[in-house]
Amino acid sequence: MSTLRFDGRVAVVTGAGRGMGRCHALLLASRGAKVVVADFGVELDGSGSSQEPARDVVRDIQAAGGEGVACFASVATEAGANSIVESALDAFGRIDVLINNAGISNPELFEDQTAEQFRTMVDVQYLGTVYVTKAAWPHFMKARSGRIVNTVSEGPLGIHEKMTSYGGAKGGVIGFTLALAAEGRKYGVSVNGFSPRIATRLSAPEVLAKVYDRPKEHFVENMKRFPPELASPAAVYLAHESCPLNGVILVSGGGQVFRMAIMQNQGATSDDISPEFIADNINQIVDMSDARNIGVGVGGEAALPEVQLRDGAES
Repeated sequence: MSTLRFDGRVAVVTGAGRGMGRCHALLLASRGAKVVVADFGVELDGSGSSQEPARDVVRDIQAAGGEGVACFASVATEAGANSIVESALDAFGRIDVLINNAGISNPELFEDQTAEQFRTMVDVQYLGTVYVTKAAWPHFMKARSGRIVNTVSEGPLGIHEKMTSYGGAKGGVIGFTLALAAEGRKYGVSVNGFSPRIATRLSAPEVLAKVYDRPKEHFVENMKRFPPELASPAAVYLAHESCPLNGVILVSGGGQVFRMAIMQNQGATSDDISPEFIADNINQIVDMSDARNIGVGVGGEAALPEVQLRDGAES
């Protein structure tokens, strides 16, 4: 297979100053993309700011012979999001790829989370994704092309404690991604999700120790298997114009790539639904062995849920 290049393409990567976003920016630039490195340089919990992370990545891109510009702006405001997209247009005259990667983390038990922490998480993780996508959307519509990759997570699946604010916000990003994919196909725009399994600030041993209530030493060796460099290719593939996927979430880390999807089974059908009927048929209702994906998938029409009508017909 020929190398997937991005020559002549312009990519915007948010949260690109460190960790996963940095890897995305460097990999895209190494394959010919002109990259806007957008990063507000905040701390893990969203506090503070610094211009240096974005500038450092641009220096690395330029030192390797690539083209990049830094944008110091917060995704959590519409003005900041608009300025990120404007940076691409001012510097390179177009935008072809958007990777929404900016994020924060603040794991706490639900009873210890404050309302302000929830609001901050939603502002950055969910609304930040919406705002930057909203700013880029008219340009993708006009070009009748574009690739949007939203960073999602396995956090909303209920596999970890202390994830209510983070998982809730990322769950919103999953819903936004899949819903927008259904609209984007009209304009030739693909919208997909990327869920990384990586060792970065958001999953440092100190953070994992807090999530799992174990000594941080327990995670040091294990997380060495998950450098961001092993996950980034999945996001970059989703960003390439040849990628046929739309409304798909790829999970990647530790040398593995797989799909995460929302599934629906056939359940049980009756002319007289009652709590007792559900209790009697609960095993069949929750059995996912015949489940199918709901969503757009690989081009074409959306895979709609099959609803069993009372007369036995399907729609």
